Amino acid sequence: MKSNRRVVGNISLSLDGRTTGVGGDYDMSWIVPHAVTDAARDHMIRVTEPATTVLLGRKNYQGFGGYWPAVAGNPEADQRDRTFSAWLNRTEKVVFSTTLTGASWENSRIVAGDLPGEVRKLRVGAGGDIIVLASGSIIRALLGADLLDRLCITLCPAVVGGGARLLEDGLPASTWALADTRPSETGALCLVYDRVSA
Repeated sequence: MKSNRRVVGNISLSLDGRTTGVGGDYDMSWIVPHAVTDAARDHMIRVTEPATTVLLGRKNYQGFGGYWPAVAGNPEADQRDRTFSAWLNRTEKVVFSTTLTGASWENSRIVAGDLPGEVRKLRVGAGGDIIVLASGSIIRALLGADLLDRLCITLCPAVVGGGARLLEDGLPASTWALADTRPSETGALCLVYDRVSA
């Protein structure tokens, strides 16, 4: 079947390839200074705007859901954060989890199995981009199944020294072309790579 939709992974990485810090799954202290810059906010709007479906793992769904829904209506928030929040609230959210039993955030649904199969079904349907937001396990699974078309990385100038890595041994080899690069005020680089077809 022909693919109609682009699958995009968006994630922040340290110089040593980490997605979390030594404190565990929720240690994002090294990311925060780089996530609130003008460049990072502009990058987030740029990569999410074409998307009409978001893919999330359980941890990011719960973390995002505890913060982002109310930001759209907060007059004190940065306008780009309000725009992102409103987009996230109205956009289809597909949550891959074997433990969640309910999804209370509007426009959410839970998928308990076969991540590659679900993404293949989404790809041939109608809609814009399908984007993974910060879920390293989903990005790895999509790379393993050769289903990722674009990879957006905010490369943060920090060596974390421990924590989860995005890339592990055993993934199939692939080639990527740089589509866009923009520096941020903190020295982070917002990088966009497109998969080069074999």
